Amino acid sequence: MDKRKVKKMWVADQGDGTYKNPILYTDYSDPDAIRVGDDFFLIASSFCNTPAVPLLHSKDLVNWKVINYVMESLPFPRYDRPAHGCGAWAPSIRFHEGVYYVFVPLPDEGIMVCHTKDPWGKWSEPSFVRQVVGWIDPCPFWDDDGKAYMVTAFARSRIGFKSMLYLSPMEPDCSGVLDDGQFLYDGHATQPTIEGPKLYKRNGWYYIFAPAGGVKPGWQTVLRSRNIYGPYEERIVLHQGDSPVNGPHQGAWVDTATGEDWFLHFQDVGNAGRILHLQPMRWEDDWPVIGENVKDGCGEPVLRYRKPDVGKVYPPDAPEDSDFFEGETLGLQWQWNANHKREWYETGQGRLTLYAQSSPAGTQLCDVPNLLVQKWPAPQFQITACLHLEGLEEGDAGGMVSLGGCYTALAAVKRGGKLWLEQWTGNWTKDDEVREEAAALPIEGDTLYVRMSVKDAREVSFAAGTKEDDLRPVGRATETSPGRWVGVKAGLFAIREKEGKGGALTADYFVFEALEA
Repeated sequence: MDKRKVKKMWVADQGDGTYKNPILYTDYSDPDAIRVGDDFFLIASSFCNTPAVPLLHSKDLVNWKVINYVMESLPFPRYDRPAHGCGAWAPSIRFHEGVYYVFVPLPDEGIMVCHTKDPWGKWSEPSFVRQVVGWIDPCPFWDDDGKAYMVTAFARSRIGFKSMLYLSPMEPDCSGVLDDGQFLYDGHATQPTIEGPKLYKRNGWYYIFAPAGGVKPGWQTVLRSRNIYGPYEERIVLHQGDSPVNGPHQGAWVDTATGEDWFLHFQDVGNAGRILHLQPMRWEDDWPVIGENVKDGCGEPVLRYRKPDVGKVYPPDAPEDSDFFEGETLGLQWQWNANHKREWYETGQGRLTLYAQSSPAGTQLCDVPNLLVQKWPAPQFQITACLHLEGLEEGDAGGMVSLGGCYTALAAVKRGGKLWLEQWTGNWTKDDEVREEAAALPIEGDTLYVRMSVKDAREVSFAAGTKEDDLRPVGRATETSPGRWVGVKAGLFAIREKEGKGGALTADYFVFEALEA
């Protein structure tokens, strides 16, 4: 594989002073963002995957890179195994008096905070702001008088109700709340399922930007008041309208050093997850106006627009996806399916070695913690990996996986002293995993080239062979589906289904390419 020919799958910057939406066709759900000087930082949900809470950086709001993770692992033993849909929900990021703060809600454990003075460096270990079940979507705020607050929403699945926002006075260092706080806003009548609140202040007005109406069909609401405790006026400021962008909401207002205003939000597109959009924003009569085709203060998403004026021009770029495993640690595009251990892998000098970890008999592949996966970077693509199988021991299995609600994998299995190629398919909500022989004959040789094709953001199929230029279809095409609050991911794995120490699977590369016709 010639890495000089490898290209990014989705580049929003058009190179002519404009960008197209989405700016990231990748599952960075529930985004929040800030500007510090000339730097923009963005975070997103990560649920049970680790490292947790990805941190992205940009200089122009269009071209982003993953630069770090806020948490190495989730600080509770239950996340040593996959806990689908649990873990790190919609976080928020703020910068106050030289310190970066990230608030992370775990709906079953409580609101936690991490902080640092260097976002590229190590973040503090998470600590509780409030240990409570069912509180979600926290956002810290420091008022002009130095007093601090936290606004939150509620998960009906944990606490029995939703569509309410809550305000808690807080220690200025975010070490805890000062009292029980109080309900701030009831959205049942006009803004059902209001959640994800972000609290700001401008021209003496307190603003809460909050999505409502549900993830796929919803809209962006803004509340404002002269008093932080309300009462609040409300206005819907962004909706789908006649655009193809459903549910445009849940995001962040950011400004540029040149005085422009912009709004980042997600769109839930199903299998690819919640992808990221950037909208122009301006102020009229102390209300934000977002998007285009504005009627009665409510706009629609733009599909293509001029890039933000940040005082300089930056070249087109995108987060990493393909990997030739040249670093001594994993690239930041990778996450594990649960809390992870460093001894699960080695990388460097152009090779990744995955050591087969014991998996209890009967465990479905989707529930294995040591799946090494990354998000889709586009709606359609193919991935090719060069795998070395000589390190697999009797009872080991390893290969390539498409991890969604409906998942599938192509696995090389060491059984009876020989290597066999199988396709494993199942659904994370059912105990129905099926393992079928995917090749008519046992694998010959120790090197296997595997290719996964994703077509129309829906169909997943495999090809394999002992030569990269001679891959043939194996197994059957499957229709994938998203997981619990997350898009489909792709990656590699090595597991052992026997007692004792297992062997290893080695990969030379994992490369994304445009899907061949």
